[in-house]
Amino acid sequence: MTPSPGSPGGIADLRPIARRREQRAWYFYDWANSAFSTTIAGVLFAPYLISVAENAAVDNRIDVLGLSVAPGALPSFTITASTLISAFLLPLLGAVADRTARKKELLAGFAWVGAAFAALLFFVQGDNWQLGVVAFIVANLCFGAAAVFNDAILCLVAEEDERDRVSSRGWAYGYAGGGLLLAINFLMVTFHDSLGMSQGMAVRLSMLSAAVWWAGFTFIPFRGLRNRPPEHVVPAEGGVVQRSFGQLWATLKGLRRYPVALTFLVAYLFFNDGIQTVIASASTYGVEELGFETGTVLAVYLVVQFVAVFGALGFGRAAERYGAKSVILVGLAIWMLIVTAALFVPERELVPFLILAVAIGIVLGGTQALSRSYFSLLIPRGSEAEYFSFYHAMERGTSWFGTLVFGLVYQLTDSYRPAIFALIAFFVVGGALLLKVDTARGIRDAGNEMPSVV
Repeated sequence: MTPSPGSPGGIADLRPIARRREQRAWYFYDWANSAFSTTIAGVLFAPYLISVAENAAVDNRIDVLGLSVAPGALPSFTITASTLISAFLLPLLGAVADRTARKKELLAGFAWVGAAFAALLFFVQGDNWQLGVVAFIVANLCFGAAAVFNDAILCLVAEEDERDRVSSRGWAYGYAGGGLLLAINFLMVTFHDSLGMSQGMAVRLSMLSAAVWWAGFTFIPFRGLRNRPPEHVVPAEGGVVQRSFGQLWATLKGLRRYPVALTFLVAYLFFNDGIQTVIASASTYGVEELGFETGTVLAVYLVVQFVAVFGALGFGRAAERYGAKSVILVGLAIWMLIVTAALFVPERELVPFLILAVAIGIVLGGTQALSRSYFSLLIPRGSEAEYFSFYHAMERGTSWFGTLVFGLVYQLTDSYRPAIFALIAFFVVGGALLLKVDTARGIRDAGNEMPSVV
């Protein structure tokens, strides 16, 4: 019997088949968690919490831990608090994850706890804004924690040559799943009268559906992934928390050995902050500056979601041919064109606004998906969760820079056009830093296999 190529003794190598099976299961976590990020965090939570807080307001103010806060500012303060807390907690969680084989249990556990707290938003009504604040903070913390474990698992289920494709498909699944549920919820909220319910009930049911979606589809990666023993664990004494602090301290001291990964991380913080601010400000720009109805802007938001599916897949294919770094740089150049074009989009002209939305959809998923897979090449085996925890923690800890610039420019100019154009600085700085990243050196420093295309 003639041995099959690459398989000693004539035994076929079934590892690629097993990896593809796990990869398909892994994609579904992006499909699952996107329900929270789109339906709840992206669209419905903020306006609904404001309406509930307004019911409790006296002279347009509510008392938050002794501070007098306007109801309209409550969602921003809630998101900021959750973001800052997660920036401190995520690195410790990453250290825990790297010391255990039970990564899929941690992924699913945080997802299910997050979904349970997200489901509590259904019970937020009347003037009970406090429940909404607590439920969202815990759900958002769990969302970030689960994302750390999910990104670390990417390194376990995909070889270096596969990661751009696998990461891009995961993002595509996410945009498809999040967009599908958001479309259903959009119809439910829009036609709530025809369905015999109030708008508040429609919003609450929509947020509950996102929680159930998140929890339910998380069973697919939980059942389909397999655990692997940790690698290169730093010896330490004490309980799990003490040992994890020891691992974290060792990683912090060792960061200087991976200057390429650090350079990319700083570059990512800049251009990702620009991306997140454009997305967060797009609805405000469409309603306040261009004069569109909220329903129109939400419909355009759905267009972005579904175009992003094909954008992520297209960027993944391009990266297989040209390398992730080159494709990310092209994406950043398109982002620069987008914020420049935003200066000139005429008011109440839907076609130019749609063109801008399609352009955003094309680059949105692609740049984020490739950033995840590119960073995975620059970090050492056995510390994936820790490095991805820094990746997410630093992203969250600095996510206010873009919104601060946007707000300051608007304050000075009284126009959203120069405010959104000012974000070009984040793409310029991020792109310039990315140009300095030596991909081949970074992969060698981390001890990873060199992909066929760098």
